[in-house]
Amino acid sequence: MLAAHTTAYGAPDVLTLTTVPAPTAGPGQILVDVYASPVTYGDRRLRSADFPGPLRLVGLAMFGFTRPRNPIQGSMFAGRVVAVGDGVTRFAVGDDVFGEHGGAYAEQIALKADGAVARMPEGLSHAEAAALPYGAGTALVFLRDLAALKPGERLLVVGAAGGVGRYAIQVAKHLGAHVTAVCSGRSAALVRDLGADAVVDRHREDPFAQDTAYDVVFDTVGVVTYPQARRRLSAAGRFVSLHASTHVMWSALRTALFGGPRAITGVAMPDATLLAEIAAWATTGILRPHVVSRFPLADIATAHATAEAGGLDGEVIVTVHDAPALRAVG
Repeated sequence: MLAAHTTAYGAPDVLTLTTVPAPTAGPGQILVDVYASPVTYGDRRLRSADFPGPLRLVGLAMFGFTRPRNPIQGSMFAGRVVAVGDGVTRFAVGDDVFGEHGGAYAEQIALKADGAVARMPEGLSHAEAAALPYGAGTALVFLRDLAALKPGERLLVVGAAGGVGRYAIQVAKHLGAHVTAVCSGRSAALVRDLGADAVVDRHREDPFAQDTAYDVVFDTVGVVTYPQARRRLSAAGRFVSLHASTHVMWSALRTALFGGPRAITGVAMPDATLLAEIAAWATTGILRPHVVSRFPLADIATAHATAEAGGLDGEVIVTVHDAPALRAVG
């Protein structure tokens, strides 16, 4: 089968299309034809070994010190089950599924049936479903579980038009929060459409120079320091960052020990329960993916370069197989 393969860390051109042995569904596994896989921020970091701060050694130990331990890249997917292994009852051949699995830039993947996989949301295409696990899963874990965002609280989202920020707006509105979105002026209409109550143009205004107090400041792009956020946080406020830099981790430790507005960071790993919840939210329209660019698997390096260049208010999707019509659920 064809897969995006790399034997070194580096720029997008380290990704090349090659032929590798096709997997099979072992006991407890399902075999999936991959139709779509997104180019996430995490995929780009893994490709280049861009692990932040004190997590660099941890990342290299997990994924390979001198080159990727798994040469087939990609982490999120949507596709169709084409075979099931012995003992599998959760899925059947023909089910449309989405989830997280290393090596998703390939024509087929074999993964545990009880792993990070769920049936696709009704009414979404495979490309749209593939766009959900990373951004929506991260936003849900960081805002609901780590920040414990409550109805009526005020949230500031920095990087609101990005891959996590777009979902952060939607998650926060569903949780009942008032959302101020920080983004470029060209993205104002998009973030308002997603539910933002107020918009700050990052090129014209400093959100931390205003008088507004926030209960949660969510930095999705790694540009905010704890002292900056602290100026605008309420007494019980929380500064939540996706980027576990040395500064953020030190601030998290210090505020946990000595009190005051908290600094919080963590890791969001999708599992079957979280994916099923995301699917339910997407089916009812709470979560809406926004796909803006698609590339065939043969153009995987261009897909990564396009996503890395920025300026896109939506997901870059790699289409692996041409997706057939979705099958009826139920």
